[in-house]
Order: sequence, then C-alpha cells, then structure tokens
Amino acid sequence: MAKRILFISRPEQITSFYACLQEKGFTLVLADNLSAAKKILENEDVLIIFAQVSLPGFRVENLMEWLEEKSFSIPVYVFTERGSAEEAKKIMEMGVKDYWLAPLNFEKLEIVLDSLTHDSRSSISDFTSESNFREIIGNHPSIQATLALAKRIAKSKASVLISGESGTGKELFARFIHRESGRKGAFIAVNCAALPEHLLESELFGHEKGAFTGAISKKLGKFELAHHGTILLDEITEMDINLQAKLLRVLQEEEFDRVGGTETIKIDVRVIATTNRDIEKQVKENKFREDLFYRLNVIPLKIPPLRERGEDIILLADFFIAKFCRDYKLPFKIISEQAKNWLREHSWPGNVRELQNLMERAVLLAQGKEIKVEHFLLDGKYDHLQIEENQETEREDSLEEVLSLAEMEKRMILKSLKLTGGNRTQASQLLGISVRTLRNKLNEYKKQGISIP
Repeated sequence: MAKRILFISRPEQITSFYACLQEKGFTLVLADNLSAAKKILENEDVLIIFAQVSLPGFRVENLMEWLEEKSFSIPVYVFTERGSAEEAKKIMEMGVKDYWLAPLNFEKLEIVLDSLTHDSRSSISDFTSESNFREIIGNHPSIQATLALAKRIAKSKASVLISGESGTGKELFARFIHRESGRKGAFIAVNCAALPEHLLESELFGHEKGAFTGAISKKLGKFELAHHGTILLDEITEMDINLQAKLLRVLQEEEFDRVGGTETIKIDVRVIATTNRDIEKQVKENKFREDLFYRLNVIPLKIPPLRERGEDIILLADFFIAKFCRDYKLPFKIISEQAKNWLREHSWPGNVRELQNLMERAVLLAQGKEIKVEHFLLDGKYDHLQIEENQETEREDSLEEVLSLAEMEKRMILKSLKLTGGNRTQASQLLGISVRTLRNKLNEYKKQGISIP
C-alpha cells in the first residue's frame, strides 16, 4: 500500500511537520470537509487518517459511519483543541484508534506511523479488530482450552496476565476478553516498550499543561480514555520499575493523578497485561515488582506456541492464503503436500505472525494455482525459485529461458517492488533481505540505466 496519509484538518495544523513526513517517504493529502475526504478515500490508497473532531462540513462521527458502511479498515486517529473524557469515550467506541489534544506532535505521529508501516501487514490483530472481529482460529485442544478459559473469565473485572512467545496472538486474546466482557468503554492498547519512562507515564496517566517542557496543553491519559472499558498493557515487563509503583496504585485504589496535576481521578478499568518473557524470573531478579505481579496475575493465561498446535498450522495457513488472495485480488491458491510437510516441520520461532508473513509472500510469488516450498524464499535465497508461466507472464520470463543468478535476482527484486507499489520495506520483507541490501541493489540497477518502480 502507498504511504499516503489523509489529514482532515485545517492546513495550519500540519505545516509544522509536513516536510518531516515527506522526508520519511509519506505523501500527505489534505481535506477540510467530509465530501472531499470521501472522494480521496474512494480514489486513492490511504494508509492512515488523522482527523480533527469537527470542522465546517465535517464531523468525525459521520466519517466513521461512512467507513463502516464502505467496509474500509483504515485506522483513524482524531485530535481536538478542547477535549473531554465524555467526548473521547464516545468517539473511541466508534472504533477510533486514539484521541489526542492538539496541536499534533511530530514525535507522536512518527511512533504511530513507524508502528503501522512495520507491523500493519504482519500483525494478527489487523484483521481481528473489534470492528471486524470473527473468531480465534484453531481446533487444537491447547488453543480451545485457552479460549474457553478466556471466555469464562471475560465478564469478571479480574486482571489478566497473558503470556506467550512473540507472535502467538496475545493481543488478539485481550481483544476477545474485552469483547466478551460486555464492558461499555473502549479497548485501549499501550505498548510499554515503545516509549521511555517519562513519556509512558504521560501516555498512561495524562498530564496538565506546563507539567514539563513541551507540555503545552492538557493531555488525557490512556487510563482515563479506557474508563468503563479495558486497557491492554503490552510488554509489561519493559515498564520501568519506578513507574510500576504508580501502576500498582491504580490497580489497588482505582485512582491516579495526571502528571503535574493535583486532582485525583477515579476510574473503572479492566487491566490486561501481556509479556513474552519469564516474568517470575524477572521478579526474582528484582526487575519486576512482586506485588505488581500478583495484582496482574489474578488470571494467568498462557498462549501455546504454534509449533505445539498440530494441524492448526495448516488451518491458519489456508486462512491467510484466502485472506491475501482477496486482498490482492488474486485467484485462490492451494498448498502443495510438500509445502504442507515443510510447514508442519518448521519450528516457528515467530509463531502465527511468522506464518502470516510467509503466506503473504507465497501468495504474491506463486504465479500458478499451487504454493510450493520455493515460494517461501527460505534464507533469502531465490536462485531455486522457478518463474511459473501463466497467461500474464511475458515470453522472456518463461521456464524455457536459462537465467543467470544475477538476472534472476534482479527480476525478483523488481517484481517485489511492483507487487508492493514501490514500498522498499515491504519488498525487503518479501525477499527476506534487509532494506539496506535492497537499497544497494537498486543503486546498482540505476547505474545500469534500469528504471526502478
């Protein structure tokens, strides 16, 4: 997808960071009313939307209703110059990702955009957000038992600690618990590893104007926005030990103070935390507070790794193939028996996320109806990848032609860029090489006079 950002706002709201975003490779598109925004969204691929809550001829509520009607799954972030907890709650319940106070901050935009461009095509939660939630896929007894426990405890207010390896779907289970809980507030996710301590504290609890350098306006924290809902503290073991003490107070007293504030704010929030580390070991090494661990670990939920889920591997692979064939408007493909055997034998260190990435790559590279092992591009090698012949394949690409490895490499690199719309990051992921290696190859091709997509 093109790195195109739609801002629905007054022009002066984006002037301070316009050049910075362009330097990072983003294209900014501006609309100042709903009609203009609709035309852009109907005719252009938009990665993300940042919108003011209201403008003459625009209300974010109308935008969210239209996006749902059109089945557009584009993340929306809203901002306002004068916010309130009531308005934030109302808007977040419509599916908005976050609610900010203006003016927009480039550093915050950068965190959101980096996370989106790196993970939006590789996170299992992308196609299981609350707006289009289906079900957790898996027939293996281990995943069914975990799902049954999650459903049983969902309606309680007990804190839940979800553990499991990276890529197993911990956030997916957290969203499932919130959905089944019946809680009326929003589901708010916070990555504790994404921000340094002082910024994470402000993100969680908010701050008052002038609380620290750069705090030019009041900010509502994630706990406040999650009132009557659920907050997910992702990668909780990455939280600084000093901030853990403040989190403990929230769990015990259900209250907190904004940074720089004097007013105590009472909240009703269900807390779910996730970790991919041995948290009990962290406690023994005094890297994580023991009292906080016990507060979070009221309901322990352990997600089994993919390698222990038997035929769920094939079930999930088929699911991802169908998804990506739809996304890319390609004919449906099946997995060869040889490829199935490889999938069953692989150790899956990246779990479901790794499987999803692999199936996306295979769908894009398999020109025929069958996905084979060579379409996985294992170890970043493509000298063994056959170029299959179909109706759209040019004669020079047919199997009868003998190609040098260098030529094969060049064709696969150019093909990956074409498939990803020129996105270097996604192309490097498909090829299994670093962005730097890809960039060096492209510079070589440019010197040869080759046109780069």
